[in-house]
Amino acid sequence: MTDYEDVEYLVEGTTAVITMNRPHRYNAFRGKTVEELIRAFRAAWADRGVAAVILTGAGDKAFCTGGDVKQRAETGDYGPTESGMFEIGYLHKLIRDIPKPVIAAVNGLAIGGGHVLHVLCDVTIAADTARFGQSGPKVGSFDAGFGSAYLARIVGEKKAREIWFWCRQYSAAEAQQMGLVNAIVPADQLMDEAKSWAAEVAEKSPTAIRFLKQSFNADTDHLAGLSNMAMSALDLFTASPEGLEGAAAFAEKRTPDFASKVVGH
Repeated sequence: MTDYEDVEYLVEGTTAVITMNRPHRYNAFRGKTVEELIRAFRAAWADRGVAAVILTGAGDKAFCTGGDVKQRAETGDYGPTESGMFEIGYLHKLIRDIPKPVIAAVNGLAIGGGHVLHVLCDVTIAADTARFGQSGPKVGSFDAGFGSAYLARIVGEKKAREIWFWCRQYSAAEAQQMGLVNAIVPADQLMDEAKSWAAEVAEKSPTAIRFLKQSFNADTDHLAGLSNMAMSALDLFTASPEGLEGAAAFAEKRTPDFASKVVGH
C-alpha cells in the first residue's frame, strides 16, 4: 500500500508483515508511526485471509528503539497526528486484542518502547545479533503499564526490576534464557523463520486460536487500567523539568542532570 510513510504493510499469503520503516531513526516511533501501525494492525484484523501477523523493523540495526526522543527534544511531543492524539496505549491494546498470533521478528535493537512492543507480541523470533533492554529512566520516560507489570509476568519481578532500573542491554541468548525470546536464528534467516512460524500457525483452527489468545490475555487484562493511568502520568512527566532534561540530554549526547530537576520526592 502506498499511503503509509513510516510503516510498510504487506500481505503474503496468509501472513501480514508490518515493518516499522524509519531506519534513519533506528525505527523509533513518532505519533504518525503509531497511527500507521494502528491502521496496519486493524487492516490485518479485518482481512479474513490473514491468519498471523509479523511485526519487524526496517534495516539490520534496529527492530525499534521506542519513542523518538529527538523528536520530543525538538518539539516537546511526538509530532502531529491526524487524530491529534499520541495513541501508543491503544496500539499496545490492539496488539493484544487482535485475534490472530502476532510474531515479533526482532532484527536488531529492541530498546525502550520498542522492547515493550516485542514483549506484547505473542511470540518473539530473534536474530542472533538482536539486543534487548529498557531505556526510559535514562531519557526521562517510563512505561508503568504493560511494559513493566506484564514484563514481570514473563521474566519475574526481580529480573523485570533489573531491566527497568538499570537499563542494561541483553543479548538474544540472554533474552531467551529469561523467557523473552522463543527462538534465535542467524540474522539472514530471520524473516524466513518468522514466516515459517506464521505459515505453521495458519494451519490451525482460527477460532481456537482466537479463544486461546483471549484466554491468555484475560489473566492480565486488568493491566489495561494501569496502562491508561501510566500514559496519563507520562504525559505530565515528559513536560516536567525532569522529563525535558532527559530528552534534551539524549539529543545533546550528554549525561542528564536529573537531580537538579526533580520536583518533590
